[in-house]
Amino acid sequence: MGRRTHTVVVMESGTPISQEELEELREAFTKIDVDNNGFISKEELNELFRAANLSLPGYRIREMVQEMTQDSNQLSFQQFTQMVHGLKSTEVAKTFRKAINKKEGICSVRGTSEQSGTQHSYSEEEKVAFVNWVNKALEKDGDCDHVLPMDPCTNQLFSAVGDGIVLCKMINLSVPDTIDERTINKKKLTPFTIQENLNLALNSASAIGCHVVNIGAEDLKEGRQHLVLGLLWQVIKIGLFADIELSRNEALIALLRDGESLEDLMKLSPEELLLRWANHHLQEAGCSRINNFSSDIKDSRAYYNLLNQVSPKGDEDGVPPVAIDMSGLKEKDDLKRAEQMLEQAERLGCRQFVMPPDVVRGNPKLNLAFVANLFNKYPALKKPENQDIDWSSVEGETREERMFRNWMNSLGVNPRVNRLYTDINDALVIFQLYEQIKVPVNWDKVNKPPYSKLGSNMKKLENCNYAVELGKNEAKFSLVGIAGQDLNSGNRTLTQALLWQLMRRYTLKILEDLGDGQKVTDDTIVSWVNQTLTQAGKTSISSFKDLSISSSIPVIDLIDAIRPGSIRYELLKTEDLTDEEKLNNAKYAISMARKIGARVYALPEDLVEVKPKMVMTVFACLMARGL
Repeated sequence: MGRRTHTVVVMESGTPISQEELEELREAFTKIDVDNNGFISKEELNELFRAANLSLPGYRIREMVQEMTQDSNQLSFQQFTQMVHGLKSTEVAKTFRKAINKKEGICSVRGTSEQSGTQHSYSEEEKVAFVNWVNKALEKDGDCDHVLPMDPCTNQLFSAVGDGIVLCKMINLSVPDTIDERTINKKKLTPFTIQENLNLALNSASAIGCHVVNIGAEDLKEGRQHLVLGLLWQVIKIGLFADIELSRNEALIALLRDGESLEDLMKLSPEELLLRWANHHLQEAGCSRINNFSSDIKDSRAYYNLLNQVSPKGDEDGVPPVAIDMSGLKEKDDLKRAEQMLEQAERLGCRQFVMPPDVVRGNPKLNLAFVANLFNKYPALKKPENQDIDWSSVEGETREERMFRNWMNSLGVNPRVNRLYTDINDALVIFQLYEQIKVPVNWDKVNKPPYSKLGSNMKKLENCNYAVELGKNEAKFSLVGIAGQDLNSGNRTLTQALLWQLMRRYTLKILEDLGDGQKVTDDTIVSWVNQTLTQAGKTSISSFKDLSISSSIPVIDLIDAIRPGSIRYELLKTEDLTDEEKLNNAKYAISMARKIGARVYALPEDLVEVKPKMVMTVFACLMARGL
């Protein structure tokens, strides 16, 4: 995996904003947009400019808030970048490229981008929080003894991730079994085997939904601070949010409000569910609601009451009670009160991610992580009994749905897709996918949020109609029987039919770019696979439906043909395979494909069950790697 390329976006007046600057602005926006809905409120604008290291006088912020309010109370990322673009020629230009070393908690990063001159910065608090989390998570893993424990007061983290082992381990903690342990190089590392580990980590991170488009193995090897922290946060967050979902935690039904349907609850993002969970317990404690995990928790009072509500009271499972000492509420100093609150959190084993200053300053990212960890350990919810609920609508995510969702998120779609059908029912994500495959989107025809409550669904439906129109007329997809209404209402089968054609075109486009635009079909891929296998003295396949693929041996042989000597055949069984042995081979095959540089999204089960569509993507990604 090579170094990142720097693309430049030219906005209306011709002033260039580089891809790196856009990434930094997006990172700042994401920090403030803690509920991940793609918007911030006017009250958060000041905080957003601070997060983006943009210095503006208070009167100018107030003017901008007034301008916002005339049109809407919310601001999208696109509107934010246009706002910054308008400011770049003013006094802000002086500070736009300058890391503000004097700002508490922000560290400048050595070196600047040659193309943009941007000097990156990173949060010291985040570094400390992530180091402590990794130390705790991997403390018993002997494969990490050479770098752990890390000292959070130093920059050890940035060199510790350089061989790829820690990253691979953290990915497996967040989404178990993503990486086959047999494929991680652990001993006598060389520059070549380190490169393999970093390829494996980056391609596996992409497969679980991390946005890694602008991160290369060299960036991790060199320990580029802002990129390391950005990737690590994505991996940690995916793990923290894994169980904050109704199909995996039925007790969340306790958060259903009067007049709401199960579907309403399922539409909430993990961030929104966490906020509702916190408010559920605060209401039980007779306390005021909070609206966020930043300004509303700064005095620690909400946290004190939350800890008191979820702490074990002693039950039939033999869990000893933990009585929370609430005397710290009388403390007048915010920092001291925060420290005393965290001492109580430590008694529950939940003093992770935040230090007292992070609470008092209301760091949204770290406080979100603190609450998510608390939820995972002490949800303290009981599934209501005798409630007339139709559980048939609560279906877990299928493998195919998870793959589509992770693929979209890895491309950096905004807002992030948490629940496949509800999060794309306004087609905004689909339009972004069209742009990925070079289908032009006329954004003037697109309705953009926030949608008014009255005509909300009509606006979304208009978008969906336009998405289908683009698919038929511009992309030349086969969309017989598919209408905008099907995307808008979340018809699983028909929505997936469109998503599959988008993913297929994306995969084939990579091959066509490598082949100077020459058209690629399934037959082209099969022909290349067989030619490569035959030249290496291996057995060829008849098609993507070939039953021999269930053993994963054709995939493994192809990997060995592309990178001779990379496969350890002694770890595999090749004949008379049981279902378990087939799955073991498939796990090895998928991880090895990623290790040699193929960005594979398919899952091991897809090979075992010989799912032709997903088998095609595996061979296509390997062909791209081979070319």
